Amino acid sequence: MRRRTVTAGNLEELLQVTEPAQASEQAAPPPAAAPPRREDHGLRTEFEFELPRGYVDEAGTVHRHGSMRLATARDELRPQIDLRVKENPAYLSVVLLSQVITRIGSISDVHAGIVERMYATDVAFLQDFYRRVNSEGHTRAAVTCPHCEGGFEVDLSGGRLGES
Repeated sequence: MRRRTVTAGNLEELLQVTEPAQASEQAAPPPAAAPPRREDHGLRTEFEFELPRGYVDEAGTVHRHGSMRLATARDELRPQIDLRVKENPAYLSVVLLSQVITRIGSISDVHAGIVERMYATDVAFLQDFYRRVNSEGHTRAAVTCPHCEGGFEVDLSGGRLGES
């Protein structure tokens, strides 16, 4: 075996000569493990809705479509320690709705101030929607036709009144 003397001038040359050999000697990195696949258990945790009137933001834009997630025990317990709720128990629904609404139109940061500025009809709709989603597990309501008195189900999550 021949010995080489390395100087600053030929160090780069030596690295270039030995680089392919080093690359072939190194084992290929193991393939990245795929993230664990989330199994779909058929549980729906987020529900789309359409507000009867719509939330009007500071710019005058009307936001009607949104989504609400299922509530957790923490969501229902947290408002109990909120000072606004302690001062005025009627404020409970405002705080609770602000925690479970994930989006209204293009607004993804829904907080109590937004729910406070909603029309009363929209808040009443959201309270009923919350109850249906979290108590009954669906957004359907049994209704009766006032003309023929036939019974059928309506999905409250989408569509305007009178639309099919």
